[in-house]
Amino acid sequence: MLIVVDTDPGVDDAFALVGLLARARRGDCRVLAIGTVHGNLPPAPGADNALRITELLGVDVPVAVGAAKPLVGPEMLSGQIVHGEDGLGGNAGPKPRATPTAESAADQLVRLTRMHPGEITVLALGPLTNIALALEREPELPTLVKDVVWMGGVFDRPGTVGITQEPNAWHDPEAAERVLAAGFALTVVPVDAVEQAWADETWVAELARIDHPVARALTAWNKQYLDFYSGTLAVAHGGPGMLLYDPVAAAIALNPDLGRYEHHEVVVELQGYLRGATLVDRRAAPLPGTELPARRPVRVAVAADAARILAELLADIAELGR
Repeated sequence: MLIVVDTDPGVDDAFALVGLLARARRGDCRVLAIGTVHGNLPPAPGADNALRITELLGVDVPVAVGAAKPLVGPEMLSGQIVHGEDGLGGNAGPKPRATPTAESAADQLVRLTRMHPGEITVLALGPLTNIALALEREPELPTLVKDVVWMGGVFDRPGTVGITQEPNAWHDPEAAERVLAAGFALTVVPVDAVEQAWADETWVAELARIDHPVARALTAWNKQYLDFYSGTLAVAHGGPGMLLYDPVAAAIALNPDLGRYEHHEVVVELQGYLRGATLVDRRAAPLPGTELPARRPVRVAVAADAARILAELLADIAELGR
């Protein structure tokens, strides 16, 4: 399985990348490249974080810097209030030895999909700006890509940045709408499916006991993130912990059986208070003139085996130290 990761490497992205690269070392997949995008932090320091992770795991994966702002308008507020100024809780550490490639993340994606037509899964863990830009450069991208797995959107739960909005759609609604309308074979992993991915005190303590540089780095990186979620969602989840959104999408990309799905034509709202909201129409008989725009249905995860995903992620991190 060939994977290109498009990400905004904050804390949960870091866990997802570590888990994915650990699986790649075991031969479960091959990560061809990583691209970074605005979101949790700007894409240039995000690329440094991605390179820190590849160096920690001793793997050589090219990292390209992607879009620094959405397709329309200025850069949105970043997730640094959650992830820290450097995206890793202020504990990112020294600059990586390697540097990003010269090409953009969008150009990297186009080049690789032309080299491997029909073989690449794009794992998108941030706003979809790079994918939309790649689509502009290569209109055949939906047929060149095997599939896209996107951690984004929210459908039946309250929003996390607005009334009904989730950050990866809210940061670039136009990009999300273009990608969802383009005809990709696409799996959306929304907040609805990941809200039970709560790494509790026991999980965090087990991570801290793993005596390996990767585990020690993840423990240092998650401190601000852990404090944020423990201060906002601990009551709802029965105690301190943190939500690990992106590892759920990464796990589903490798093993779709870890999710339960519905199929919907997903539309992104581009105006007003609900700008960035992801919409589906569940009406049995829409009134004429009130239909959402027609497009290829995508697979929407409505649940995931979060307990198994977190247990396997912890096991994969522990295995790196053996």
